[in-house]
Amino acid sequence: MSASDSVAPDLAASECPAVSFIVPCHNEELVLEATAQALLELIEQQREIGRCGPASLVLFVDDGSTDRTWPLIERLASAHPGRIAGLQLSRNVGHQHALLAGLTLAPGDALISLDADLQDDLAVIPQMLDYYQQGHDIVYGVRGLRPTDTRLKRMTAAGFYGLMRRLGVDVIDNHADYRLMSRRAIEMLRQYGEVNLFLRGIVRLIGLRSAQVYYDRRERAAGSTKYSLSRMSALALDGITSFSAVPLRVISILGLLTSLFALAVSIWVLVVALTKPSAVPGWASTVLPITFIGGVQILSIGVLGEYIGKIYMETKRRPRFIVDRTVGLPGDEGG
Repeated sequence: MSASDSVAPDLAASECPAVSFIVPCHNEELVLEATAQALLELIEQQREIGRCGPASLVLFVDDGSTDRTWPLIERLASAHPGRIAGLQLSRNVGHQHALLAGLTLAPGDALISLDADLQDDLAVIPQMLDYYQQGHDIVYGVRGLRPTDTRLKRMTAAGFYGLMRRLGVDVIDNHADYRLMSRRAIEMLRQYGEVNLFLRGIVRLIGLRSAQVYYDRRERAAGSTKYSLSRMSALALDGITSFSAVPLRVISILGLLTSLFALAVSIWVLVVALTKPSAVPGWASTVLPITFIGGVQILSIGVLGEYIGKIYMETKRRPRFIVDRTVGLPGDEGG
């Protein structure tokens, strides 16, 4: 279905939805004001043509920033009451948990999550809202061209999505966390209580009617990326271990193959011993099987440990985030 076929909502037929923009922030003081201004202008444009209502707002989620991000959020909320709100977490809990905090606590009929760096093209938001008006509960923002990403990042991203599909995980290629979710979808998301979060996979599990819009990745408005290679690797590992048991099955297959290999070597040694009593098995026939079997065992223990660690974290049932302060939210008194 093409977004060009969408039409503006009929104001006489339905009330304009309240749209909340959820923006996780970690040390984003350099880009925060530009992001706020761009989103406020977008909200005003969409209000004029009836895509969103007067209760629409921008919610910045401060994920344990150590710079001036929170004071800037407070200042923006004071300067734009009812249009900008802030949520400060007690510490840095990571992008996925910060995003979940915003999605869980934000008001609105439709919630749109996006990064603070303005690399997610805001021009496709009208298409998202049109799809929402047509009855779609989830609209995914999918990256088309990625000229701002390095070749290594594009290659690793393609490899990750390909691996996830081979492991049986339902993911959308080149979709990060730029998406629209209806209030109905958010309430269903609340039912998922995982501590090891990979929202790109969880949202797909919700089902419901969905659509996709495509955009080209843009340059950061300012500052530098907060997603280092180690953070991306950790997110990828969470995605694999949280949604697929295939690595455990691979261990079983490796164990079977290793056992067959060891059996074959044992038979060979026995045959040599019986047919050539004077023959002494060489160093290679001793060391290579031991090394191979030891390597497989260590790898298997590592994979098992990763899954056991995930189970350990889930059984603790610790809070996924703790809110320290809020500002500008409905009913907020500045606490």
